[in-house]
Amino acid sequence: MARWFKFNAVGWMGAVVQLAVLAGLSRLGAQYLVATALAVEAALLHNYAWHIRWTWPERVGRPGRLWRFHLANGAISMASNLLWMRLLAGWLGIGVVPANAIAILATSILNFLVGDRWVFRAAPAEACSAQRPDGGFERRF
Repeated sequence: MARWFKFNAVGWMGAVVQLAVLAGLSRLGAQYLVATALAVEAALLHNYAWHIRWTWPERVGRPGRLWRFHLANGAISMASNLLWMRLLAGWLGIGVVPANAIAILATSILNFLVGDRWVFRAAPAEACSAQRPDGGFERRF
């Protein structure tokens, strides 16, 4: 449950980053889908940095995480945000920031599951043991 809380806290911070970048780019006249893609990338990099330091710090040192994060969470976030933005902002005429807030919420559970099960997956030994309060380890099967 603590990891779910941390994941969502990082996600909320990332949502603020994404919405701020989107709002700024929109004010500068960027096309809404281009602005959305750039805002999603800013949030992805922000979230990755926080996830490796706070959400999954015990899983440091696993190679390929940034690649997996972009492939999984990035692809999910990018596709979902662009599709939702096309529907909500493009077709229904909802403002870009409220439409993007809806798009962010629509992908949060799937992104957590992909992050926990694939991007930041535990090493085999971590999955089979847990630290006891006295500092020792117990095997889990």
